[in-house]
Amino acid sequence: MLGLAFALSSSLCWGVGDFIGGLQARRVSLLRVLLVSQAAGLVVLVVVVAVRGMGPPDVVKMLPAVAGGIACIAALSAFYRALAIGTMSVVAPISATGVAVPVAVGVASGERPAALQLVGILAASVGVVLASRESGPGLAPKAGSRASVALALLAALGFGSFFVGLRISARVDLVWALVSSRTAAVAALVAAGIVLSLVRERPPASVGTVAVTGGSAVLPALLLIGFLDLSANVLYALATRHGLLSVVAVAASLYPLTTVLLARVVLRERVRRIQEVGIAAALAGVLLIAVG
Repeated sequence: MLGLAFALSSSLCWGVGDFIGGLQARRVSLLRVLLVSQAAGLVVLVVVVAVRGMGPPDVVKMLPAVAGGIACIAALSAFYRALAIGTMSVVAPISATGVAVPVAVGVASGERPAALQLVGILAASVGVVLASRESGPGLAPKAGSRASVALALLAALGFGSFFVGLRISARVDLVWALVSSRTAAVAALVAAGIVLSLVRERPPASVGTVAVTGGSAVLPALLLIGFLDLSANVLYALATRHGLLSVVAVAASLYPLTTVLLARVVLRERVRRIQEVGIAAALAGVLLIAVG
């Protein structure tokens, strides 16, 4: 039960953070949103490591977290972009189907999914197809809808890989797994910023410059995203130490419930009936995998 509680708490943090991140990605550059929020979380982790006073474990054992961090930042890039150009109520449930990755890893390591889990994977897959149908008879396809669905699927793969990588290293050392994951993510973002700056023939912007450029109203929101994302990572890592991967990963993937609810209440988003069925099927699939 403790692992499940941690996982559900992490999903709440991710859901709120993703909603805010999607809004900010519509106002400022995606790189700025990610760099500031991820760097803020890394600063907090560095302080924790300094206070803790314990050196890093075997570097090899942290490689899964490093790979997970890179996969996560690629997923967040795709996810925030999808939220910015698509319908949040559609994008969020699709991205949650990445929970199939930990299930697949479990199968490869000798686990056997229960019948309900297999039904859940099928339901989630069907849900993705239905939720992505934004065009129909007499309806013109919404601009960016297909791109947002493709990006959401890419994000699902990245999030699922992150769940697996962080879990492996967190069993060795929770704090250093988080530091390794976040350091890899920030390093990837800085490298991407330098490459983009060179392509555009402009000097690379520092983290501080990126933060200020967005304006005083944007910075607090980006810092809040960083806090929520870090909190979710910590809670998820704790969950993996107190519960089965196949269960906690799915519970943590329920973040679309929060994102969809906020999108409906705050943005007044409306989707077609067939999409509502798809969203429900995707979420039901996630739940079936958890209880299977």
